[in-house]
Amino acid sequence: MNLTHSRRTTDAEAADPGDSGGGGEKAEPVRGRRRVLLLLAVAGCAYLIDLCSKLAVVEKLEYRDPVPVLGAWLELRVTRNSGAAFGMGGAMTILFTVIAVAVVVAIVRLARKLYSVPWAIALGLLLGGALGNLTDRLFRSPGGLQGAVVDFIAVRGFSVMNLADWAIVCGGVLIVFCSFRGWELGDPGGKADDATAGARVTGG
Repeated sequence: MNLTHSRRTTDAEAADPGDSGGGGEKAEPVRGRRRVLLLLAVAGCAYLIDLCSKLAVVEKLEYRDPVPVLGAWLELRVTRNSGAAFGMGGAMTILFTVIAVAVVVAIVRLARKLYSVPWAIALGLLLGGALGNLTDRLFRSPGGLQGAVVDFIAVRGFSVMNLADWAIVCGGVLIVFCSFRGWELGDPGGKADDATAGARVTGG
């Protein structure tokens, strides 16, 4: 009886690592789905904020005098930009539209491998900003993939931008930060994960 009980106990203990390992494998898709939802949530917020801000400034401020925010250094002034960010490349509107579509497609494809919270936020900002400006390209005059983007945040001596541009810039900065830290799309990222990885290495 003691020998049988001992064998059963040993079998049960040997099965535990396999069970926990199987649970770990099942947990990865759950983390992946959560990160994709986070990406979509960030992108949706960025897109809606940009869209609502453009609708508001076009209705309230277009064809009117600039509204000073920080004196002459920062103003709200509506302009129509047929080029890229910062007013560059006005003659290549269709090209920038195609690039925006390519960025959106690339982010959607990367989302399948996404487990990292910082990367989800970064890609979400990029996606929301790209969709915000792409909406202008598709639906604002003159149409035909050549719609002019609504810009309204005028920084003296720099450029006139919109919130989609700011989302893209912030997303790009966060991507550089993630790359500098060595975080990858498939890694959760963060101090807790770094500590866990270190413990695993120490434990052999």
